[in-house]
Amino acid sequence: MKTKFHEYLTMFRKRKGFTQAQMAEKLEISRSTYTNYESGNRSPDLDGLERISEILDCSLDELFGRPLLWHANRISEGAAPYHVHVKAPQRGPGRRLAIGTQDFRKLRERKAYYVDKTQMVEEFLESWYEVTLITRPRRFGKTLNMSMLAEFLDCTKDSADLFAGTRVSGSYVMEEMNRHPVIFLSFLNVKGGSAERMLDELRITLKREYERYLSIVNDGSLPAVHKSMFDSNYERLCKAGSEEEKKGCISRAISELCQVLEAYYGRKVYLLLDEYDTPFIAANAKGYYGEMRDFLAEMLTSSLKGNPSLERALLTGIQRVAKENIFSDLNNLIVCTVKDPEYSDCFGFTEEETQRLLDYCGVDFTEEVRSMYDGYQFGTADVYNPWSVSCYAARKELEPYWVNTSENSIIKNAFEQRGESFAAKYNELIEKGAVDARVELSVSYYEEPDDASLWGLLLNAGMITIQEEMGDKNCRLRIPNYEVREAFQGLTAFYLKLEDGYISDMLSCLRTEAMEKFAEQYQRILLRLPSYYDLKSENSYHMMMLGMCAFMYRYYDVKSNREGGIGRSDILLYAKKRPLPHMILEFKYTKDEGEDLEMLALEAIGQIKDKKYDAEMTGVVYYIGLAHFGKAAQVKWEKRVIN
Repeated sequence: MKTKFHEYLTMFRKRKGFTQAQMAEKLEISRSTYTNYESGNRSPDLDGLERISEILDCSLDELFGRPLLWHANRISEGAAPYHVHVKAPQRGPGRRLAIGTQDFRKLRERKAYYVDKTQMVEEFLESWYEVTLITRPRRFGKTLNMSMLAEFLDCTKDSADLFAGTRVSGSYVMEEMNRHPVIFLSFLNVKGGSAERMLDELRITLKREYERYLSIVNDGSLPAVHKSMFDSNYERLCKAGSEEEKKGCISRAISELCQVLEAYYGRKVYLLLDEYDTPFIAANAKGYYGEMRDFLAEMLTSSLKGNPSLERALLTGIQRVAKENIFSDLNNLIVCTVKDPEYSDCFGFTEEETQRLLDYCGVDFTEEVRSMYDGYQFGTADVYNPWSVSCYAARKELEPYWVNTSENSIIKNAFEQRGESFAAKYNELIEKGAVDARVELSVSYYEEPDDASLWGLLLNAGMITIQEEMGDKNCRLRIPNYEVREAFQGLTAFYLKLEDGYISDMLSCLRTEAMEKFAEQYQRILLRLPSYYDLKSENSYHMMMLGMCAFMYRYYDVKSNREGGIGRSDILLYAKKRPLPHMILEFKYTKDEGEDLEMLALEAIGQIKDKKYDAEMTGVVYYIGLAHFGKAAQVKWEKRVIN
């Protein structure tokens, strides 16, 4: 469908004063790709759209030119008063989501649908901890929640209307609304391609927060020493000086702004730092982590340790990083990971919240929705992926919408260093959907690169969730849902050093009974495997194929080494729905270069028949024999109809 997205993109870019080259750099894409966006020749994916809306400070609705209906909105007074409804526009069914909007004020002023998480305000204010770190995967509501908390606390705001009818509106903590100086910083977009670029991103982020307080500095009531401190820092933040000048200013900018605000307001400061670990993740992915780690640690340390003007600090991120440099001496720190009870229902949607949202949008809540987007366990709460549920409600297409870009780069780097112990458990996870492993959440993988911290990385990133804690950091881990299984296909392709498309093409041929093409694709994959990949036994081919077949979960129940007939088959694919055929795959391997692989593949088919591996199957069944010598292979098959 044709839209005017490219026209609105151009308009909002110019309104922000960015050039096309600057937008391309911020999006980490080529200039030509971005130019095609504005010319209408190409369109970004959902991940790209979200990044554009963040950079241009507009919603996805605005990017597509949808009406804002400022004058027609009202807050519902029904049973769920914290859900915001709008008067139906002249076009469309009168359903409004602000997908991609992460600013609480903007969301509420536009009267968009809001899944109320204001209970987080009370939980935060009741906490005994001076410094709290909450770790959650991307797109689970961290930035919106931090924006909401900042709106509630900030003494420069008037937020009463925004919180009218919300859960927190009936709480005694309402007396704390808009009574405190607040520093709210988001490092969500601090992910430069180089150390120098990252310093500039940090400088600009801090400069914007300083600019919020320019009026108090110039009203004549601030003590001279604090005015001088503010002016000096602000002047340096405005200039792109030398690397040392930028580091010196940035490292103390937060702590000194705290001092200025306490001097002016006579109250200590709340520091809210969203996505604090994004710079660490980006630096690791881009190869300059060693260059930036100590500096980033120094910046956070000066803000959180021994800061006399700090009342409380709340940080969010994906994982705990720089443990030894930042957090080791913070006795008042609590880290709330995905397995801890604190804030368990504040991120992600509960099933009830998911049902309400889908009902509001006129979309059925089905078992397929649950299988695709449910399955996360945060503390005591079972939650759905909020980004994916919202996208599904808007598009009404049951597809995977959740894309982990930054985290996947870390995971892929970790896979480069994987050992045999991790490989075995990873194969078990892909095959069975669950695995028992030791999990380390107190430190990042790239600080302590071992199996336990890699499982911790996968858990923090939302790629797996805890099914059961078994003590001494041992857990039963599982893949949360079908959507995440899709993400694992790309990781498995990387794991095997293949392009993701090769696996998809091969599995598609298998599912659609294009057996000649399947044989070609299978042989092509073997040829493209790196020379060091271990293909030294029948089991190595078996496990490689099993890892790929597991991604046909929508169509098949995948079983391996299962008792069937009078023996154990290698791989059984039970079709979930007709007319899909069942599949039985049997693997053979020889070390004799002269052995006839075609005959060996036929021998595998004979074994399937003799051992009656098809004993539990009816309908169309394919017997598939796969014979190997190194990267040479022969694939033979036979189609049967079993009544």
